[in-house]
Amino acid sequence: VEYLEKLFQSRDDFLGKTFLVTAGPTRERLDTVRFFSNYSSGKMGYALAEEGGWRGAKIILVSGPSSLTPPGGVEFYQVESAQEMYDTVMDKFPQVDGVLMAAAVSDYRPARHWQNKIKKESREKLVVELVQNPDILKELGEKKANKILVGFCAETKDLEKEARKKLITKGLDLVVANDITLEGAGFEVDTNIVTLIDGDLKKEALSKRSKREVAQKVWDKIKWLMEARKMTREMT
Repeated sequence: VEYLEKLFQSRDDFLGKTFLVTAGPTRERLDTVRFFSNYSSGKMGYALAEEGGWRGAKIILVSGPSSLTPPGGVEFYQVESAQEMYDTVMDKFPQVDGVLMAAAVSDYRPARHWQNKIKKESREKLVVELVQNPDILKELGEKKANKILVGFCAETKDLEKEARKKLITKGLDLVVANDITLEGAGFEVDTNIVTLIDGDLKKEALSKRSKREVAQKVWDKIKWLMEARKMTREMT
C-alpha cells in the first residue's frame, strides 16, 4: 500500500513543468545510400520521456532514427542529422524548464554530401573529410540560466574522469555516465549500469537495472535538484 501511494503521488512531481528529452543516434549522410552513425537505439531516451510524462511533466521528445514507438502524450519530433537535432532543440529550448540530452549525437559529418551513390569501380580509395557538428550540449550550458541540464556520457575508459570533465566544461547540473564495455550497459540493450554525478561532484553508482528503472532514478535526482534550488532561493 505504501509503495502504491508513493507511486501515484509521484505523478504530481513535475506538474506544470516542461522538459525536452533527446534520444537515439543521428545519421550524417555521405551519399544517397550511405551514412555515418552509431549504435544508439534510443531506449534510454524513450524511457526517460515515458517516465517524465508519467510523473506529470510535459515532454518534448526529439529523436534521431529509431524503431521505437514514442510514448503516448509526448510532443514528438523526428530528426535525422545532428544539425536537424540542433535546430529543433534550440527552437524548443526557450519553452522548457530543463533538457535531458540522452541522444548520441555524431561529433562529425562528411564535409561533402554526394548527390548520387558512390561507385567503387570509379576509385580504389575514398578519402572522406569530416567536419565538426555543433556542440548542442555546450551551447545549452552557455544559455541555460536557471534551467536544469542533464548530459549523458558513454565511455570505454576513465569513466569518472571523463564524466566530471563533461559536467564542468558543458555546464551541466547532472551527468549520467556509463561504461559501454560492461555487459548489460550502453547501446541497444534493455538494461544499463550508470553513475550519477551532480554539480557538487557527488556521485551515486547504480547497479545493473532496466533503463526504465534508471530513468526513475534520474528523475528522482532532477526533483531533488529542483527542490534544493527552491530552498536556496527562499533562504536568500
